Amino acid sequence: MLANSVNVTLLARSSLPALISNELVGAAHLPEGNTMNGSRRAATRSIWAVVAWAGVCVGASLPLIGGQAVLAQAAAPTLEGLAQIAVFPEKIDLTGARAKQHLVVTGTFANGEVRDVTPHAEFVSTNPQLAAVAKTGAAGVVVTPAGEGAAELLVKVGALEVKVPVQVKSFGTKAPVSFKNEMLASLTKASCNMGACHGSPSGKGGFRLSLRGYDPVLDIMTLRTEFQGRRTNVMAPEESLLLRKPLMELAHGGGRRLKKSEVSYFVMRDWVGEGMQLDQAAEPDLVKVQVYPEARVFQKAGDRQQILVLGHFADGSIRDVTDLACFSSSSETVGRVGVDGLVEKVSRGETAILARYLDKMATSYITFLEDVPGFAWNNPPEQNFVDTQVFNKLKQLQILPSDLCSDEEFLRRAYLDAVGRLPSAEEALAYLVDSSGGKRDALVDKLVDSDEFASYWTLTLADVLRVNNKKLNPTGVQKFRHWIYEAVRTDMPMDKFAYEILTARGSVYKNPPANYWRASRDPLDATETTAQLFLGVRIQCAKCHNHPFERWTQDNYYGIGAAFARVGRKVGSTPDEEVILVSAGGEVTQPRTGKQMKTHLLLTGDVDVPATEDRRVVFAKWLVSPENPFFAKSIVNRIWGQLMGRGIVEPVDDFRDSNPPSNAALLDQLAKEFAANGFSRRYVVKTIMKSRTYQLSSRKNEFNGTDEIYFSHANTRLLSAETLLDAICAVTAVPETFAGAPAGTRAVELTEPPTDHYFLKIFGQPQREMACQCERSNESNLSQALQMINGPLVHGKLRDANGRIHQLITAGKTDAEIIEQLYLAALARKPVPAELDAATKHITGSSDRKLALEDIGWALLNSKEFLFQH
Repeated sequence: MLANSVNVTLLARSSLPALISNELVGAAHLPEGNTMNGSRRAATRSIWAVVAWAGVCVGASLPLIGGQAVLAQAAAPTLEGLAQIAVFPEKIDLTGARAKQHLVVTGTFANGEVRDVTPHAEFVSTNPQLAAVAKTGAAGVVVTPAGEGAAELLVKVGALEVKVPVQVKSFGTKAPVSFKNEMLASLTKASCNMGACHGSPSGKGGFRLSLRGYDPVLDIMTLRTEFQGRRTNVMAPEESLLLRKPLMELAHGGGRRLKKSEVSYFVMRDWVGEGMQLDQAAEPDLVKVQVYPEARVFQKAGDRQQILVLGHFADGSIRDVTDLACFSSSSETVGRVGVDGLVEKVSRGETAILARYLDKMATSYITFLEDVPGFAWNNPPEQNFVDTQVFNKLKQLQILPSDLCSDEEFLRRAYLDAVGRLPSAEEALAYLVDSSGGKRDALVDKLVDSDEFASYWTLTLADVLRVNNKKLNPTGVQKFRHWIYEAVRTDMPMDKFAYEILTARGSVYKNPPANYWRASRDPLDATETTAQLFLGVRIQCAKCHNHPFERWTQDNYYGIGAAFARVGRKVGSTPDEEVILVSAGGEVTQPRTGKQMKTHLLLTGDVDVPATEDRRVVFAKWLVSPENPFFAKSIVNRIWGQLMGRGIVEPVDDFRDSNPPSNAALLDQLAKEFAANGFSRRYVVKTIMKSRTYQLSSRKNEFNGTDEIYFSHANTRLLSAETLLDAICAVTAVPETFAGAPAGTRAVELTEPPTDHYFLKIFGQPQREMACQCERSNESNLSQALQMINGPLVHGKLRDANGRIHQLITAGKTDAEIIEQLYLAALARKPVPAELDAATKHITGSSDRKLALEDIGWALLNSKEFLFQH
């Protein structure tokens, strides 16, 4: 192997022309593009080995589905077969001279296809003196009042016609521009109050606004009184700096943000011109927003959809706020959305269009389909509801799933996912020679019911529960980790698991889940941690301002914090023991409003909790109740992500409207079945692992080559730090030694991450400082490559006199027998003839048999087939 030292030249092993080439390892066992590169010529082997290894996790960013982007056709699709039209809204109520209403005309065709046919429609008002119709934007239509009374709007598309009643009220009543409902929305629409502009904490150029208008009081003060009102000109509003700078009539660091043709300009100009009035007492607050359509699936001819946004206000009124709403697309590679809410197709796939107005938002889910040449659904067998939901989605999008993985691939995949280790050579042989039916299901049951399953899945829970010596102490770490282990081993229902943690009190040693409150030292930390762990919501942004990409507000954030405000602590029977208790007092104050907050339950509202009751109990009961739509989904999504390499919602702890699930029906049914089966973790794991979806090959076909989110093939991913280290130990038969841990302890069984283990550190083992799975790094780097190619850990274990290779040599095993044992231990399969031949030639061509066999082991450990879960 290496002469007497580990060094960068690496090439004491100078004659390995194919050891990690396609010929020796993995050529027939990984999907195209995932085979290890490189002839290992002596003069350049070191650098090329590093480059090839480092490239295992590096790939170009791919479009969601399909190859090139498919732009919307310039020529309008034919309307042949149009059977029916419908207009939204079905009736128009306009209150006040400044009211308006956009329209969308939807056509239903004989084949069931639905399209936005607004550009093809003709609009005629029966009384233009009452209701006027005008084109706006990209073939949009808007109705405005011209007088008071009733009229009808005739909408025609070809021979089809629909009548829409129009009612105009209070036309003669002067309605000033509303600061809170229009001016703030206009500032947001023009991006004036974004975080990168004047909405930053320190503002820009001495001009500060609240982020996205979350603090109207600050904005009023800034606009009306700051610098003696120099930014506005009531007498000549068009000359206001507030308008001229974003129009770029004067130098503006933020560039052009406004056009004189936009509604935002008119609102801002008129508000200034009216004297920058404060809102009248009767001006209602916004309650919610509604989008139309909420969902739409387009066939090939459907390439556009206008989104309408309606604001529902506290006085019962409904206003068209489309012009002042902000729009974003969750997947610009599928559909782009303009500032006017017009969605245009880019390629096949799904996207969520988020419409935000003031502090409320709603989502429209748009799917663009098209016929894929040569696609024919092959009706793959379905093992359970997981397959039904996944295949329904794949069939709709015309993505063909991969074939089943081989028994060897399934065996290795199941062991790594369920118990975090490779199957032994003996276990691999026994499974591969087993010809009985149902052996895959039997293996899943065996693994998931084992204590090793509990050890491995305890690791992932301990990571996000921050079980470390810095947050707790050595005794607390041991106690809490053991409690988690027993909860997994006995399959404690996950609702009970969450409830016991959130309501824990007493000694952190006698009642270990109380350590959760030792790690979460204050109500705000507990708010963020609890929301992320048990609701899948990253609510941190709402601490300082309303969440920019979600519905959560500062009031929501501090209302949740109120549930944890009375968690108290005292010293126990020993100085290092802490006792968690419920204090008699303790409140949370919203820093912007100064309001003392009540306990808040998301989507439910504030609740009054008697002073004698533990607020955490009220919160925890809601959290695990059927009324909470987040808990079950967040748990099953985490489990799915761990098994499949990607969550249905990804990242797994980032549920929000602008980050929709890739398969909502699958997520819904998984959550429903999870709850119906007693919130059993094992039930979910077994259901997923027994599905055909889980058992699909990682080899892609011509129809799923660019699918990365719909689970049409297995997701290849680098082994985690602990699993990789344990795998190296298993292949070499040389266990790792960890300070303070019993001999033979696997890395996945460690109570907490060691602080001084370089291998684990560079492969991304988290230190458990955060309640986020993102703390575990899965990115590749050159340090990892050097460790595997030329590092002391791999080198030392391969050469160890007590290791597998040396023991097999001592036992008199032939070259072929040793090679087979190495392949079974590393890859859970025997070598194919080409691999066996290449390895044998290398050994016979070497003057040092032991060194040559170590070379074979080295090549296996550096192959993608070993390094990846696939």
